[in-house]
Amino acid sequence: MTTEAPEIRIVDTYRISCDGGEGALGHPRVWLQIPEDSGWVECPYCDCKMVHKEFEGKV
Repeated sequence: MTTEAPEIRIVDTYRISCDGGEGALGHPRVWLQIPEDSGWVECPYCDCKMVHKEFEGKV
């Protein structure tokens, strides 16, 4: 049995929110800041990886 990789979302801002995206089955909304040097951040609740569009394919 394999575990699916966490979701990866390409975003166009460095400050983004994540709520799990599944309504009542999601998680509390959190605001995350993508560091401009690394270009990505991971949600501490759902492990979704948010990648800024300028870093797409580089992370």
